[in-house]
Amino acid sequence: MPEEKNEKKKFLERPTSRRDFLKQSVKGAAGAAVSLSIISLFTDSADAKAFATADGIVISDPVLCVGCRRCETNCTTINDGKAHPYVSRVKVGRNYNFGEYGPSIDYWNENGQFGDFTIVVDTCRQCEAPHCANACPMGAISAKPPANARVVDTDKCVGCGRCQAACPFDMATVDPEAKKSTKCTLCGGYPTCAARCPVGSLKFVPWKDVELALIERKKLLKN
Repeated sequence: MPEEKNEKKKFLERPTSRRDFLKQSVKGAAGAAVSLSIISLFTDSADAKAFATADGIVISDPVLCVGCRRCETNCTTINDGKAHPYVSRVKVGRNYNFGEYGPSIDYWNENGQFGDFTIVVDTCRQCEAPHCANACPMGAISAKPPANARVVDTDKCVGCGRCQAACPFDMATVDPEAKKSTKCTLCGGYPTCAARCPVGSLKFVPWKDVELALIERKKLLKN
């Protein structure tokens, strides 16, 4: 019995990072969205600086996505003048084989090409109080019209990587060549990734429709 109590104590005292906590929280976002404002799910600190609400976010339908990764190429070609999936503002490659949460013991029952062939695409949440912006020591990230997306000012950015480390969704990325941070700008309200998706998996969703879209996404992933 003492040994069992010690094991329970070790488990309860095990450190959990903010990133791990938020990843687990996102799994239950569909249920929470019914009673909570969906925007409130994207901030965890009352002290964090809030920005003007973005016009919407880009959301992917994991059932429609075929994993062609054209969105990554189109994103970087338009924004960076080069085909560089690593710095793409929409992330497909990292979830391609095993899904959002990486390899698991029963990976064949999970998402990804090694699982149920469902491709989960990660996109910027355009957080109300963005971790990336609040972590930036240069104040290089701010809400920019016309879509009020959280945009990196490359003149101020020094490529320190604090935004990349702070983002709980791993969306901000420092370009190893330009030494500048990159993140989704919503392409001024007309995201290239969505406009050029050959199967219509990616869509720009206004905030008023985000809650319903996330609930439907969770249902699709469970089926």
